[in-house]
Amino acid sequence: MGDECHNRNVAATSLFLKELIPYLLETDLNKKTIREIIEFISGNVHFFLNLSMAACKANADTILNFKNSSLVSAMARNGTEIGIRIAGLGNRWFTAKAGMPKGLYFAGYSDKDANPDLGDSTISEVAGIGGFAMASAPAIVQFIGGSPQDAIKYTKEMYEITVAKHSIYKIPVLDFMGTPIGIDIRKIVETGITPFINTGIAHKEPGIPIDSSKRGLTNYF
Repeated sequence: MGDECHNRNVAATSLFLKELIPYLLETDLNKKTIREIIEFISGNVHFFLNLSMAACKANADTILNFKNSSLVSAMARNGTEIGIRIAGLGNRWFTAKAGMPKGLYFAGYSDKDANPDLGDSTISEVAGIGGFAMASAPAIVQFIGGSPQDAIKYTKEMYEITVAKHSIYKIPVLDFMGTPIGIDIRKIVETGITPFINTGIAHKEPGIPIDSSKRGLTNYF
């Protein structure tokens, strides 16, 4: 429905609200409170990201401690460093300097205002959505520049560094092929292709709203 569930959660948030409302109506909450809940959720099209991140982490943790596995089990950034964990190496983190996201900015802002990439939402790409499912969400390219064909290209590249196709997350424009899943660090070394990450661009100065810059796309490893 046009979401890749990292940068675009419009459909997912709406579907979540559709499931939630009947249960809200069965409660003893007054109408005003129910309305406030609905308005709070519908007022943030990225609301579903709060749920999908937790689901992705739960999925990714299932491969932890697979003996000799070279699959990435986690990625996260803190505005200074990016860290990855490898399934076969347990809870050990490997870190490097965080990359700078690329994207379009609101008037008056540029990449000089941007902070190095940050956040835990890259667990989305680890689980086979986000940047890896860009072909499912061509509307995102209007935030980063490019064309819908670029979105398809990003997803196709990710098949080169992953070990499987997702059995549930299907991409209509690619004949319902599953999204690329299972980032293999050996394939990254062999191909030189690095993961594409959908991300938000935060201002480098505290106190300036994060929406001072649009969401963008970055790739590094």
